[in-house]
Amino acid sequence: MSGIEQRKYWLDTMLRIGTPVLEALAARRLKEQLPKEFHSERSQFAHLEAFARLACGMAPWLELQGLEGEEERLRACYAGLLLEAIDAAVDPQSPDYMEFKTEGQPLVDAAFLAHALVRAPKAVTDRLDARVKGNLIVALKQTRRTAPSGSNWLLFSAMVEAALYSLGDPEYDRMRVGYAVHMFMDWYKGDGVYGDGKDFHWDYYNSFVIQPMLLDVVTLFEQENEEYARLRPLVLQRAQRYASVLERSIAPDGTYPFLGRSIVYRFGAFQLLSQAALQHFLEDSLPPAQVRCALTAVINRIMQYPGTLDENGWLQPGIYGYQPELAESYINTGSLYLCAAVFLPLGLLPADPFWSGEDMKWTARRIADGENVMRDHALE
Repeated sequence: MSGIEQRKYWLDTMLRIGTPVLEALAARRLKEQLPKEFHSERSQFAHLEAFARLACGMAPWLELQGLEGEEERLRACYAGLLLEAIDAAVDPQSPDYMEFKTEGQPLVDAAFLAHALVRAPKAVTDRLDARVKGNLIVALKQTRRTAPSGSNWLLFSAMVEAALYSLGDPEYDRMRVGYAVHMFMDWYKGDGVYGDGKDFHWDYYNSFVIQPMLLDVVTLFEQENEEYARLRPLVLQRAQRYASVLERSIAPDGTYPFLGRSIVYRFGAFQLLSQAALQHFLEDSLPPAQVRCALTAVINRIMQYPGTLDENGWLQPGIYGYQPELAESYINTGSLYLCAAVFLPLGLLPADPFWSGEDMKWTARRIADGENVMRDHALE
């Protein structure tokens, strides 16, 4: 496939995954329709999880200016659906009014929704009418009931406050932002990787949560705080390195190491690599088109397995098809929609080198084909 054909495949796949969620929620029927059989004890949180995680991945495409033709028609349509979905989720009179108040899990997914607001300020945040914005601010503030542990949860609190700042709420809490940033500076382990708290874990949480949220929070607030402006180049350099590690982890056949927690988030494991492409901070030695081809191989391999989606188009737990034993007890159907985070580069125009560049073999494929590839190096 050419880059333009790959873009169409990415877009079709994102909409195939996301349409059931957004259409049901915009019609205020998500609680009625979202499957609850899998880990049903977690079902009270499933609706916010599905919506927020999907929005987090779709937001850059919804924000994109300059599209034409059918894709622009689709973008405008889905931007409208997302606005309707937010209204349905935060309106106390809605049958799909979502759970923000309970301590614990709602903070997590309020943060993913908050990240969507930060990623789509013009298409989403600035287009909310006063009533919906007021309801959304109330909902986000309800998550302050949760005192986050010394882990990636600190960034959930910081991201919620970032969204409140973006919504123009003067009561956003700078301390929650500053505490998260400074703790993660202390938890850096080297070579582009942070601990999840003081300890290191072999998993993808540096990509699921830590580095995407840390970088976007520091970037959002760098104009407000000289220290964040000073830290941003360091945070960016570390993110560059980890993005390269992610690209090198993609095998010649499009598989990757299945390590650690939450592996059923599927290609959401590559959120930071996708963000590096979107925000143009890939290392100079890593061409954007090479990343496109690597991620396309990952997406295609996963999506071709029957059972990834059920007969009604809802995600099911697993990596390649239906593999429920891979899912931890905290995961429900809604959790799985963090896979949408891989689609961030759809926020780039078709003319961007990510999409317009000629097809390229990714690093592992070049090595496996016997090519003379420059050796890897640690971040000094």
